[in-house]
Amino acid sequence: MTHRTDDYRDALLTSQDAEKIRGVLAACSTLLAWAERYGDREFKAALHDAAETAYGSRVPGHLRYDINLAIDYIDFAPRIRSRR
Repeated sequence: MTHRTDDYRDALLTSQDAEKIRGVLAACSTLLAWAERYGDREFKAALHDAAETAYGSRVPGHLRYDINLAIDYIDFAPRIRSRR
């Protein structure tokens, strides 16, 4: 998997690193879904504030969508080819 950097060079990730990042993103998505469904009023307000701070005027559902989109990018990213 590659990630485009600010200077337009690709950053290379090993499959193990990509899997770790994917796992963290999946856990975040699950936590957001759980919090939206089962959190009390105060917890939901804190979740909304966190999503707004993270993305500027975004709701938790939009943040979860972006997290799931990032998971899809990892799942379907072109693999690094060996230069041998």
